[in-house]
Amino acid sequence: MFQSLGVIMVAAGVMYLFIPHDEDATPVRAKDYRVELLTAQRAAPYPVLAPEGLGDDWKATVVSYRREDGDAWQLGFLSPDTQYVAIHQSTAEPGKFVPRVTQKAKDTGKTETVAGQEWQRWEGPKYDALVRTDGGATTVVTGTASFEQLAEMAGSLRSEASPKA
Repeated sequence: MFQSLGVIMVAAGVMYLFIPHDEDATPVRAKDYRVELLTAQRAAPYPVLAPEGLGDDWKATVVSYRREDGDAWQLGFLSPDTQYVAIHQSTAEPGKFVPRVTQKAKDTGKTETVAGQEWQRWEGPKYDALVRTDGGATTVVTGTASFEQLAEMAGSLRSEASPKA
């Protein structure tokens, strides 16, 4: 039994030494979301939002539009300090949609004005969020980032944004 354990430990050590691993490398590649954004802007019954003017250190990682799911638009990013920030929009009932995309966050009753628009503050065990209902859709800016970064994202949202490559 000890010999088998020894062989396994040696094999694990050899694999660790010879399998490349670079802790300093950026493991996430930015996703080009131009096609999905244009498709969603044409198909959605509300003004689809995307950020404009964020720095190149914000990396788009997730993008989707699902008409069958309340015309749900999702665009996720990694912030400069590698926190997750996502924009979700949908015509679904806000009482169900917001808790689902925020991983069970709850309305704090507080509001925050960002770029002249009032957003509700939601807090949750996993994600916090800024929430706004307008133009026939609910918009949620959510993630693991600070409220300051969520507000930065919310303030950058435009309905005819030029997506970054």
